[in-house]
Amino acid sequence: MQQHQIRFFTVVCLVFFMQLPFSAKAQTGDSAIHKSHLIALPVISRSIETDWSFGAGGTYTFYTTSKKDSATRTSSIRFLGTYSLRKQFLITLNGPVFFPGERYVLNSHFSYSSFPDKFWGLGNQSKETDAESYDFRQYYIHLHGERLLTHKIFVGLVYDFQRVIDINVQNGGLFDQQNVAGRKPYQVSGLGLSLSWDKRNNTFWPGKGHYLSLQATHFTSLLLSNHRYTNFILDARWYKRMVRKQIFALQAYGFFNTGADVPIRSLASLGGADRMRGYFSGRFRDDHLLTVQGEYRVPVYKRFSAVGFAGVGDVAGRYSTLSIKQLKYSYGGGLRFAVNKNEKLHIRFDYGFGKGKENRGFYLQFGEAF
Repeated sequence: MQQHQIRFFTVVCLVFFMQLPFSAKAQTGDSAIHKSHLIALPVISRSIETDWSFGAGGTYTFYTTSKKDSATRTSSIRFLGTYSLRKQFLITLNGPVFFPGERYVLNSHFSYSSFPDKFWGLGNQSKETDAESYDFRQYYIHLHGERLLTHKIFVGLVYDFQRVIDINVQNGGLFDQQNVAGRKPYQVSGLGLSLSWDKRNNTFWPGKGHYLSLQATHFTSLLLSNHRYTNFILDARWYKRMVRKQIFALQAYGFFNTGADVPIRSLASLGGADRMRGYFSGRFRDDHLLTVQGEYRVPVYKRFSAVGFAGVGDVAGRYSTLSIKQLKYSYGGGLRFAVNKNEKLHIRFDYGFGKGKENRGFYLQFGEAF
């Protein structure tokens, strides 16, 4: 599912953060006690998509164990709400919960958005001048429960639901010309399976280890879905600690759809705050997406770190012809500020450049791109 990311062109940030510790009750007198923390940040921002926006976001970190347990990583719930002068609204709630011993893990995402978007047509060769505005309201639910098999290998069950309403497209425009599925209100609902291998030492700022995840989700009318198709996601990440606590991170990400009835908001989408930074989210759309990106992360001073990144990728499918010469690239850099130094939870400020002078932009986000 394609989730809208807020891209900031220029940003005026009013940052205030607070950490409210809530101590878990010790079970024994000499037991180490875990603490939970709430970090909240009001934000004033401006972007080419939103004009001035106002909102708040934050993260609640906690443990499901009261005793210190090296086998159980920090759980978190992240929230974000923004409203713009263009009457655009977005609210999200998501995060992983690691149960004692990490025998079970629950990843969840809930969001509502009322947001205008842009569509350049399907395929990887659309022109910048083809941009066409459309708007919609969307509800999205993603639930992913995992159970430990052995040695950090997990098997899981996935449920995905998306309802798109009040969608407005231009009559006779690109949606009609290319017969794009989902140009009228619809919902999709699907069940899937996952297999993952998670050896990261930290979920917020991994310094070593790797993560490999495979997901397959089938959307069918048996689950009250208006469209029938199957989605596959491959996410492979590798982290290596270099000299002086510097970190090299690498990710390969694939998003693939099978079936001829994939609606617009479920198509593979290039761009956004997490992959191919510098491109408008959804600048290129088609059935499939494959990207590879790397980051080099360097501690600078106390809570501040610097990051350089680069990536390459493209969409492919029925409307695209892949060519090495036509691959998209992106690169850029940014700063990180640790709002929770112990848990290594960062706010990131990135500026990304893509292929072509029109593909560039500033990002302000919670947490890392990967």
